[in-house]
Amino acid sequence: MPRKKKTEEKEEKETKEELKEESEEKPVKKTKEKESETDKTKTAAKEKKEDETLLVPLEDYIRVSIHIGTRAVTPTMREYVYRRKADGIAVLNTKKIDEKIGQAASFLARYAPEDIIVCGKKDAASKPLEAFNDATGIRIFKKYPAGIITNSKLKTFFEPKLIFILDPWVDKNALNDAVKIRIPVISLCSTNNNTHNIDFVIPCNNKTQNSIGLVLYLIAKLYLEKKGMKDQLRELRSYPFYSTDTDIRLKAIPRERIDMTAARELIKKKLAEKKAKEHPEEKVEEKPAAEKIEVEDVKVEEPEEETEVDARKVE
Repeated sequence: MPRKKKTEEKEEKETKEELKEESEEKPVKKTKEKESETDKTKTAAKEKKEDETLLVPLEDYIRVSIHIGTRAVTPTMREYVYRRKADGIAVLNTKKIDEKIGQAASFLARYAPEDIIVCGKKDAASKPLEAFNDATGIRIFKKYPAGIITNSKLKTFFEPKLIFILDPWVDKNALNDAVKIRIPVISLCSTNNNTHNIDFVIPCNNKTQNSIGLVLYLIAKLYLEKKGMKDQLRELRSYPFYSTDTDIRLKAIPRERIDMTAARELIKKKLAEKKAKEHPEEKVEEKPAAEKIEVEDVKVEEPEEETEVDARKVE
């Protein structure tokens, strides 16, 4: 009997201790939950503040993929890179992009529209350039005419005070002429661009139409605001280069297996069409597809092994 009582007392003590431990653990869990909730609210508040400070909501920057660079990163563009994706593509810092756009606009505002030229040879830049010209009245060149600012003998010669280019490599002729006459250069630069001889860099994706369009729109907007001509600019969504259909969270499209025979036939047809256009006199005859011949399985009898014959028997 006394042994049973002792065991019961021990069990009671253990249960009491367990209950105490559980009661102590519960408030710790609650405090952790509260801390996580407070962290979430803080991060949400920070994001709101960032959106308020940005020229455009962060979603618009992501929609046009303004932050997407290339796999190559030059030493001068390394400071603007935020991180790298799993596939090696560099991602630019949107905060720095936003800051540089604002600074570039304030720098442009020092000059009159007739003292600035904008050069963009890329096909993706044609529509954004036209919209920029309509809004600001700044002269644009889709294809920069060589010597227009260096050769005084030309009829079209003029002397700008600032050049704005959309790619240092593609628009290198305009950049070289600007260096010759020693005038400042503003340029859009991706991660693979060399910023040598450029006075003011705007880090961004300078490969796609929507990205270039958004950058030029923001610069035009800030430029006109500082010049007191706000009414000349339309809403961003009304411009043809800015497509609102693209969604940020696009699902990955599953890759279908390509039928190689169908692909080859398509290539042959396209080549034949090309030849017909280049040489209309020569008629290109399409070869008929070879008919499939069914071959029956034929059993091939193996030759019998030759036996050696004794010379004595033959004699």
